[in-house]
Amino acid sequence: MEREQKPGRRALLGAAALGAGAMALSGAGTATAAGTQTAPNAAAGTSGRGHELPVPTVIGHRGASGYRPEHTLGSYQLALDMGADIIEQDLVPTKDGHLVCRHENDITATTDVSAHPEFADRKTTKTVDGTKLTGWFTEDFTLAELKTLRAKERIPGNRQRNTLYDGRWAVPTFEEVLQWAEREGRERGRRIWLYVETKHPTYFRKLGLGLEEPLARLLRRYGRHKKDAALFLQSFEPSSIQRLRKLVDTPAVVLLSTVNSRPWDFVEANDPRTVADLVKPEGLKWIASYAQGIGPDLSVIIPRTPDGKLGTPTSVVKDAHAAGLILHPYTMRNENTFLPADFRRGSDPNAYGDAFGAFKAYFATGIDGIFSDNPDTALLAAADFRK
Repeated sequence: MEREQKPGRRALLGAAALGAGAMALSGAGTATAAGTQTAPNAAAGTSGRGHELPVPTVIGHRGASGYRPEHTLGSYQLALDMGADIIEQDLVPTKDGHLVCRHENDITATTDVSAHPEFADRKTTKTVDGTKLTGWFTEDFTLAELKTLRAKERIPGNRQRNTLYDGRWAVPTFEEVLQWAEREGRERGRRIWLYVETKHPTYFRKLGLGLEEPLARLLRRYGRHKKDAALFLQSFEPSSIQRLRKLVDTPAVVLLSTVNSRPWDFVEANDPRTVADLVKPEGLKWIASYAQGIGPDLSVIIPRTPDGKLGTPTSVVKDAHAAGLILHPYTMRNENTFLPADFRRGSDPNAYGDAFGAFKAYFATGIDGIFSDNPDTALLAAADFRK
């Protein structure tokens, strides 16, 4: 596919170039044998050679969660083996302050905790960021207790084949993931990029389980606290990124939900701004004062029409790039039920639709990368835009 290549969008993203509010993404690159471009100032890899992220970047969403239970070492390993450029971890704390990788602190659907009679009395009802939930929660378990559980597929109705792997892996700590990434980096002769999210940081801080300080300690321990670290920090709460900015220099991204939503820390602070306000030029300028990018819901990039089809792209990509921000929207999945209506095929909601068509539409907007449950599909789609 041929289309106009604007400066910075096709260049590879060097972490060393990700300075707050002023990323050096505009240098012209040089072609490699694979057809991708390389930025002029490569960040040093573990092998001593320059290492960069291709654009569009493919981020393994919770690993390769289209094929393995999410946030397991099995899911992370498969994403890496498939070639994902970055692999995502979501962090929540245990009762004794360890950071573990789960999409939510509610582990009812992602572990076999309900099958453990010794934990039956831990089932409870809580309100997390305004939502009432009943189940089992990581903050009520020590790490030792949590390690007696096994991970399982979160949405077995959609991904029945993933249930084959139920019980195969434990819940990993973030430190175990950092150690895994170091081992894989040594074996592969390059740095392994991670994308790390603080989940519900205001909620946990109120419980005395603040996420940012223990996360920063781990980043410093494993040398991922600098501007050129092979890691992005991310959060749906801007204040969490601002807090992390005071602790480490690691590149950071503000996650943004749908346009009419408000970050939960804004709700707590009576800040009336919505995502719609944050993606206006003035909002993006504010984000660029402390972060290097945004991770919006895909509907912020291309809204869906009332019948569920893709509508007209917004100006968010252009405006964010003008503010010096990269864009890594979320989340692409191959199944019909998750795709825009115009890319669904057949009547089975769990069958694969025209994922390549949807990827093409999103990549054509000029986004810098995308989160995907299916890194192999995303990489094939991205290849057409890396040439």
